[in-house]
Parts: sequence; structure tokens; C-alpha cells
Amino acid sequence: MILKLANSLLTKIRDKSAVVAVVGLGYVGLPLALEKAKAGFKVIGMEQNPSRVKMINAGKNYILDVNDQELETMVRQGRLSAVNDFCRVPEADIIAICVPTPLTKNLTPDLHYIETTTRKISELLRPGQLITLESTTYPGTTEEIMLPILNQSGLHVEEEFFLAHSPERVDPGNPCYATKNTTKILGAVGPESMEVALAFYSESIDKMIPLSCTQAAELAKVFENTFRAVNIALVNEIALLCDRMGLNVWEVLEAAFTKPFGIMPFYPGPGVGGHCIPIDPHYLEWKAKEMSFNTHFIALAGEINRSMPGFVREKALRILGRNGIASSRARILILGVTYKKDIADKRESPALEIIRLLTLEGSQVDFHDPFINQVKLDNIELDSVSLDTRNIASYDLIIIVTDHSSIDYPWLVQHGRRIFDTRNATRDVIPGREKITLL
Repeated sequence: MILKLANSLLTKIRDKSAVVAVVGLGYVGLPLALEKAKAGFKVIGMEQNPSRVKMINAGKNYILDVNDQELETMVRQGRLSAVNDFCRVPEADIIAICVPTPLTKNLTPDLHYIETTTRKISELLRPGQLITLESTTYPGTTEEIMLPILNQSGLHVEEEFFLAHSPERVDPGNPCYATKNTTKILGAVGPESMEVALAFYSESIDKMIPLSCTQAAELAKVFENTFRAVNIALVNEIALLCDRMGLNVWEVLEAAFTKPFGIMPFYPGPGVGGHCIPIDPHYLEWKAKEMSFNTHFIALAGEINRSMPGFVREKALRILGRNGIASSRARILILGVTYKKDIADKRESPALEIIRLLTLEGSQVDFHDPFINQVKLDNIELDSVSLDTRNIASYDLIIIVTDHSSIDYPWLVQHGRRIFDTRNATRDVIPGREKITLL
């Protein structure tokens, strides 16, 4: 039975007759679904958002890293379609789970998307299917959370179904690395699961790295983002120190980064955003506590990074105060609300907390972002304002929170009264330099 089911699935993978289901068509799932369709598989996207389902089935794209024409072609050819339920799970030979893994308000893992999805799959599981988890999570999730739920199907792992973890490594907006050419790591619950999962991913991913178990793959992914979080926290702390010392942190860092060995560039900013860096380290921190181990670096890095929006508020008030402007009558423009430049993604963006904090100070806060039309925050609903000469000149302070490439920064400095640049976006601006305050 084992060899028969495994070999049958391997044959389907190699001749591209295997049907692939991708659960969750967001920044991870849709690029994966498209790559699998391009590789020759029939792909069914399972997405709870009905508007996304409708757009996919119409061949319309909503993800920056997905090529519009490629998506339209795959849909037109019948290679890719979407549904908003799990009814077609039995049809699939491979099921890739790409659902969110957020945090609770107490910074603990919230796995309800993974658990709910796994239960739905378990209810419809049939012999010969591979389930693979792509969502970033703490070590142990695949085998300690998912496997017991899947076992409720009455089927046996490594005999009648196969289970693996291959964490996503998506970097939205990256011009060089996409799903296909980003090296992918893979852990599985046993040798049969590893063989079929490795065959599946190798059909559309340039390089695969098999690991000894699912826990190793889970830990490797959360370490990647924890590494970035810790180093960002370090340069943020240097920025706080430079502020006290009256030094230009950007000058200090650029000087340090000229060393050709022993250092890696990281830069400070108004805080960290996105689904990975603000969240994933806390998954590792939580798991470590379960093992009676305190991850001091991770906890401190999170504390420093979470403090940066508050520092931006405090420095903005200092700038206003030096010019005799009370926060209660200040008009402030936040330039950029996405968590990184040139993408339409505001998840966990520090700009949202900065808006909230400045609003609490009594300031009138507006925003402009070429990728985002509206922001809803608590009881606040803001529309992106236009950038024109008259409008720019009306603000007491413009805070550059996201350094979008499309912004004309020399023009902004020329017509704005005061600029607080948290990203060093104005590094090359010379005229009007006296108006600029850096982080």
C-alpha cells in the first residue's frame, strides 16, 4: 500500500497529471499557484475572500509579484481557477496551505487559520494525498498541531497520506528573487513524505534543500526573520543613541559599512512592518518559553523595534516645539503608509501607529501614499491626499515614513516647510537641506 500510493503520486507529479490545491491566495499562495500552473499542473485556489476568487476566475491580478499576463493566460487555458470553499479537496493530489499566522494581542501565536484549514482537509482527506504547510510558524506545528488533526481522518501518515513543511520565503516587491528562483527548504514527517514533497516542489522551484525533519524547516524560517529583526533593532538602538549624541546615524552607518568584511548592512527606521519581521520572532520566543528557555535577544529586539513609532512621535513633537507649534494645532502629513517602499501592503506598518500616536496628541494628521487609497484605524478613516505645491506648503511637518521611489524628494523639500525623514530618502537633496531633520 505504501509503495503503491507513494509511487502513484510520484508518477502523477512527474507527468503533471497531479491536481494541486493552494489554500490561501495571498502574497504567498497566489505566486505559488501561478508557478505550479506554469509548470503544467492543474491548480485550484481555495480562498475565503470572495472578491479574490472572482478576480482570479476573471484572470485579474491583485498581487504585485504576480505577472498580469501570465495569470490571465493560465486562467484562460484552464490551468488555474479559484473557489471559496473546500469542496474540491478530494480532487486534489497535493494541498499546499498558505494561510496567515498572526499574533494575539498578547504576542502569542494565533494558529486558528492553520487549525481550521487542517480540520476542513481532514474531513475530506482521501488516500494518496500530500499536504504541505507553507505558512511560517513555530517549530513543532506540523507534527504537534496538524498531524493529530489529520489523523482524525482515520488515514495513516506515511502510508495513506503524506505531510511536509516547506516555509515560504516571499519578499514582496523584490526585483531579483521570486517564488521560482528563491532556494526553498523542506522538512517532512518521514522518508515517503520527503520523496513526494521534494518531487512536487522540484517541478517548479530551481533549488530545494531537504532537511532532517519538519521542526528543522520551521526553525530555519523563523530564525531567518529573527536574524533580521535583531539586526534592525541594533541599528535602531544606534539611531536612538545618535539622537542623544547629536550625530547623523546614516553617516555613521555608511562609514561602518565601507568595511569589506565582518559587517552586513542594516538600516534604522520608524519601526518594522509586514507579516514576517514583527511577528515571526515572537513565534520562536513563545516556543522557547515552552522549553523553559529565555530568548533574551529576541525579546529585547522586539521591545526596541516596537518603540520606534513612539520615538518618531517624540521627535516630531520636538521639531514642532522648536518652531513654536503646539501639537494640538499642528497639521502633519505622513508620507507613505505601506510597510516597505513600492508595494501596496500596509500590514503591521509602523505608519499606522505613528498616525494613531500623533492623532492622540491632538494633531491633524493626513497621509499620502501612491499605493494606498484609504486607511482605517480605530475610529479614524483617512483618504490619501494629493501631492501638489499648495497642499504640501500647508503642512507644519511632513514625515517621510515610507520612501517610495515615485516621490520627487527635491520637489518635496523645495515646497514643504519642514521635513522629518525617517528613511534617509532625502540623502541626495542639497537645496533646502536646513528644512530636513533625519531620524
